[in-house]
Amino acid sequence: MANSGTLGCPRHAYDLLTGASRGIGLATLTILLADPFSANVITLSRSTSSELQELLKAYPDQLKVCEGDVTRDADNEAVVKLALESFGSIDGLILNAGTIEIGRIAESEVESAKRVFDVNFFSIISILRYAIPHLRSSNGRVVFVSSGAAVGKVAGWASYNSSKAAVNSLARTLANEEPELTTISIRPGVVDTDMQTYLRKHGPKEMKPEELDRFISLHASKKLLPTTEPAKVIAGLSIKIPIDLSGEFLSWDSEQLAYLK
Repeated sequence: MANSGTLGCPRHAYDLLTGASRGIGLATLTILLADPFSANVITLSRSTSSELQELLKAYPDQLKVCEGDVTRDADNEAVVKLALESFGSIDGLILNAGTIEIGRIAESEVESAKRVFDVNFFSIISILRYAIPHLRSSNGRVVFVSSGAAVGKVAGWASYNSSKAAVNSLARTLANEEPELTTISIRPGVVDTDMQTYLRKHGPKEMKPEELDRFISLHASKKLLPTTEPAKVIAGLSIKIPIDLSGEFLSWDSEQLAYLK
């Protein structure tokens, strides 16, 4: 069981992070830039939020921000190229960009499901294609930010559930195909992000009341996780993933990852 030891990073890591403008991605970026990691990070996000701009001011030598769309193959190629030009190496890849659109299967539109899969799944294949050759050179790490929905069945979430299940399958397959890399898929828990706001607004029309009530109750009782909790684990895994965990799907608070909290 890999549950002990320090991260022991021999030098400042070079990480590439998608979806860094807000939520878990922004929290992960903030942790990576600060001590003790002091990592060099390049991000790919649709926009540069005010929080991301503040980080740019605070860490001008460590942080590079690329505005783009993860569903565009050219943007994924460009951010990998910029990472190599800026840092010369990619040690860790954090695949955090994600989206959700809810709707019952019987009334759903294929285009909606395609949009979800484009962001949550196909964008990952795109960026991996460009990053893998360089991750091989550094014996790099790949962290997939997944969801408990990958093994769930919440009504109205068909495309989201399915896309996250596909992410986990991709992570397992990557671990098998690329033994030079270490990969892991993480369930971040029920986190206080824009996704929860979206569910409270649109869930009553599409979700089962008893399933929606869980999220409403967590919000009302202030029990939604702060983004920093799973972000600490995700950041640490981008620096070091124990080899015996490669290909696994684990919750952020699992016993195997207790050393990162």
